[in-house]
Amino acid sequence: MTAPSPSAAGARPRAVAARVLDAVLLRGRSLRVELAKSLPTLEDPRDRALVETLCFAVLRQPGRFEAALSNWMPKPPGRRDGELKTLLFVGFAQLDPLGLPAHAAVASTVEAARVLGRRHQAGLVNALLRRAQREGLPPASPEADWPDWLRERIRADWPAQAAAIFAESVAPPPLWLRVNRQQGSRDAYRERLTAAGIEARPDPDLADALRVEGTLAVASLPGFTAGAVSVQDAAAQAVADALAPPAGARVLDACAAPGGKTAHLLERDPGLRLTALDIDPKRLEAVHATLRRLQLRGDVRLMAVDAASARDDWWSGEPFDAVLLDAPCSATGIVRRQPDVRLHRRAADIEALVKLQARLLDVLWAKLAPGGVLLYATCSILKAENAAQVEAFLARTPDASAGALPETFGHASGPGRQRLPGEGGGDGFFYARLVKAAA
Repeated sequence: MTAPSPSAAGARPRAVAARVLDAVLLRGRSLRVELAKSLPTLEDPRDRALVETLCFAVLRQPGRFEAALSNWMPKPPGRRDGELKTLLFVGFAQLDPLGLPAHAAVASTVEAARVLGRRHQAGLVNALLRRAQREGLPPASPEADWPDWLRERIRADWPAQAAAIFAESVAPPPLWLRVNRQQGSRDAYRERLTAAGIEARPDPDLADALRVEGTLAVASLPGFTAGAVSVQDAAAQAVADALAPPAGARVLDACAAPGGKTAHLLERDPGLRLTALDIDPKRLEAVHATLRRLQLRGDVRLMAVDAASARDDWWSGEPFDAVLLDAPCSATGIVRRQPDVRLHRRAADIEALVKLQARLLDVLWAKLAPGGVLLYATCSILKAENAAQVEAFLARTPDASAGALPETFGHASGPGRQRLPGEGGGDGFFYARLVKAAA
């Protein structure tokens, strides 16, 4: 049997990427959901990695590729030709910013037009990609793909840092690993990575974190399947330090899925008596799977519960020593990891989220023991969800006060600390440590 040509072999992942991007860019679907459906159709992990890389490269700067089509085509493709349009974006992204070998990228993308049933448009794809190769694409503008209302809110909240926020939000992030200290030390795991040809650097402020530049398949990490390590951003790893529950404490993780922070707390102290809630039973299954992979057992209860509900029939009435509220939010601090946030987020969403966050704070505060700590955290950079939210809570809650967090948690922002995207290599994240008065 004759082996397929390299361009034919590379055509399918490019066609899959075009279909995913058509669903996300032109039909308002979730990138995470579309990738979850599409990636399992590809057997080769290198193809799956390529699809992810292509989708993220396009979604970080779609306006740039749209401008190229507007400049070079009298009538750019419309919604009925959505897959053609997104395939062209895939081709552009390979040339810039990804810088893949031009001949192979163009040939495989042209062949992908045939895979998509657009053989009659393969010549057009070839011509436009050759032009992009000759003339280059329009320069990137980090601000261009943010909706006007959100761009202005960020400028108002962070006037001195706004330009850096926009620039960092289109930059590919490093890969952050969290070493499971129940299976070995960070130094020992770093040696395993070195033996596998993977260079990693420890973070001085995060005891379990290793930073890896570039991308690699998670399954290729030594001991991943057996639970030696997890992938978790630096800013999210800092949550365990910010909460810092006492040994053996009774802890509530109120919005736990997919389980990374729950697992980190148990890795730190398997003796915690931990209850993890999530409103979505299907998402709670991810928490189960995470704990199984990491081989974490102990006094752990996982419950499908709406933490914002006034109903508390799930609760024994015994107060918790520590509560983690990683609240639903705008996700504006993780755009570099979820670039479709800019496409789907609406101004009205912020008001609804602020109301939900306030309700969660009030309901969960009643379940915290006197002298206990509630950590309020979001992956947002908007002050309405962060500093202003906590200030309003403190104003209406006489027995609450803000505990101090060190400068390693970011900029002082009202009663909490704010990390901005890219600072220390991590995502944008807010932390406020709220202490309940002793009885």
